[in-house]
Amino acid sequence: MTPFFVQIKTELGKAYDVATALADTEIASEIYSTAGGYDLLVKFYLKEDQDVGHFINEKVHSIPGVKDTYTIVTYRAF
Repeated sequence: MTPFFVQIKTELGKAYDVATALADTEIASEIYSTAGGYDLLVKFYLKEDQDVGHFINEKVHSIPGVKDTYTIVTYRAF
């Protein structure tokens, strides 16, 4: 499994709605509220043969209230 992180910027007042939607779909490993330029930090795992771009487009961007995302792909854990 490959871990990666997505920072999510939501529409004003929608951070909890987006976090709840992610939790309800059970696709995220961890979901955190954050301060700064993005509202949420979410950790996902995908199988080696799955495409991160398609996953984000189909599973994250489709959630109402998501305004912008920034994906951080990881390579190695220490």
